Amino acid sequence: MIAAIEGTTVGLMTLVILIAGTTNGLAGFGFALVGTMALATVIDPATAVVFMIIPILAVNLSLVRDLSREELRTCSRRFGPLIGAALVGTVVGMAVLSSIPTGPLRVGLGVLTLGFVATAQRRIPLPEWSAGGIGTFAQTRVGMLGVGGISGLLFGGTNVGVQLIAYLRSFDLSHGLFVGVVALVFLGLNGIRVGVAGLFGLYPSGIVLFASVVAAIPAVIGVAVGKRLRITASERSRRLVVLGLLTVVGIRLVGGGAGIL
Repeated sequence: MIAAIEGTTVGLMTLVILIAGTTNGLAGFGFALVGTMALATVIDPATAVVFMIIPILAVNLSLVRDLSREELRTCSRRFGPLIGAALVGTVVGMAVLSSIPTGPLRVGLGVLTLGFVATAQRRIPLPEWSAGGIGTFAQTRVGMLGVGGISGLLFGGTNVGVQLIAYLRSFDLSHGLFVGVVALVFLGLNGIRVGVAGLFGLYPSGIVLFASVVAAIPAVIGVAVGKRLRITASERSRRLVVLGLLTVVGIRLVGGGAGIL
């Protein structure tokens, strides 16, 4: 419970959110994953998931502004079925969040994190399906409904949206457009999650909700810093930063949930 956390831990949480924001501004993704997983190592995982909703919303709002009006309209039409199905899946995922035990949830989050690292790295070749290869059918409207529903279910309960990111990467968008589209998708998902979290009583207290709102400030600052770094950083360095952070956090989550660390 955040109300009982010492000042040192609050400072650490602020630093985590700032770093996660910088990561997202730099690579175009990673805020929800890095932030949620890192926080889940120091506070209750279910609380960490809910706590991150408003900062994630703020981050995606700042990123979606990079899209022009025409790009925004085109992407909304093109990925409308994906967003709609993901919204439904997200609500279902949030409904079951409070019933998941802390230990297994930590282990599950850690496994998902390390799984993403394994599929995103490029040193060891993996089968196409495990690296996020998407067939032609998956890019149709019907395919979007399936991908969106399943991905939304996972995102609603864990804040893990890497499966959506892998899917969107299959469309071979430019880096700038990819960042904007990812922000657009998650902006819609997190917009509804704020209301659903309140409706389901997922915020443990008013203090947690207030802290979540305040956390949006370092999140947006981090994104601004990351955007500046993106201009000079190579794609390889961006990937190393994101995957390195996620590897450390994933190991810590699995070890903590299993009682090893």
